[in-house]
Amino acid sequence: MSYASDDPRSRLETAPATTAKSPAAAPDPNAPIAAPEIFDFSRTGPDETSPAGSRSWIVRAQNVVLFYTRAVPGERLTRNGQQDEYMMILPHDDAKATLTAGEHTASTSGKSIAVVPPGDSEITVHSATDVVRLFTVHDPELARRARNADSYAAPHPRASLLDEWPEPVGGHRLRVYGGIADIERSSQRLGRIFRSRAFMANFLYHYDGPRDPGKLSPHHHDDFEQVSLAVSGEFVHHIRTPWTGSRMSWREDEHHRVGSPSVAIIPPPTVHTTEASGHGRNQLLDIFAGPRRDFSARAGWVLNAEDYPEPDDLEVRG
Repeated sequence: MSYASDDPRSRLETAPATTAKSPAAAPDPNAPIAAPEIFDFSRTGPDETSPAGSRSWIVRAQNVVLFYTRAVPGERLTRNGQQDEYMMILPHDDAKATLTAGEHTASTSGKSIAVVPPGDSEITVHSATDVVRLFTVHDPELARRARNADSYAAPHPRASLLDEWPEPVGGHRLRVYGGIADIERSSQRLGRIFRSRAFMANFLYHYDGPRDPGKLSPHHHDDFEQVSLAVSGEFVHHIRTPWTGSRMSWREDEHHRVGSPSVAIIPPPTVHTTEASGHGRNQLLDIFAGPRRDFSARAGWVLNAEDYPEPDDLEVRG
């Protein structure tokens, strides 16, 4: 798909839009295309409620388990014996939290992203705010807790499996990236992108009011899912499933209107674009597991690239 000339993605010609180090073999042209999955947490009850009263919604995609927690002040979100890194996102300006991993402690406030190392860790929330945690599906107990676990009883054939990137520079440790609200817009990059070994999160710039319907950006991904997380406002996810040789698998175009918080899991190779539709602030994050090679191949796009290196075969260009 083509992008408008003022869209930074129009310059993504240096690397394939894939998350895998080695492009997957072309799928059978008649292989089933998974259906999009839409979860509007503003309209459904939580999957879990903590003793303190925090409510969590849990969904998964091929490679990631997403916990969305409406935390009460004083909530402690703990992980004991975590086998790999996980990512934490504080999506709102009112957030205040302290993270502890092993012997290291860090505090943050406002929009923030953290990568928490393997082992024991705890997130202590000091304000009534939302906390997002991204885990790999390597822990089957976490994957089973997702409300849509049955959707991935077998891997989706068109979505690449997780291919983790090199270990962080200096080894695993607690890394907190705050001040995201202060990162100025740039015409030379898309949003505010951070990555870990397993995940890439793009903290897109918000829309004040609806998006111009004449400036949408329909596109598709060949071999990876996109998880679109709405944290404020309202959106419409427009999704078109390509035809295969089997007419029984054809679908009508879909237009899902959602509030916040909500999650859309958009499978490959569906054509999709998301339209902010609320009259106030509309804030969206895009999440990928693992990191996107095309975004990573653009110098300056990934804001913590110095901590999380690219694979040896990926050439980063200006």
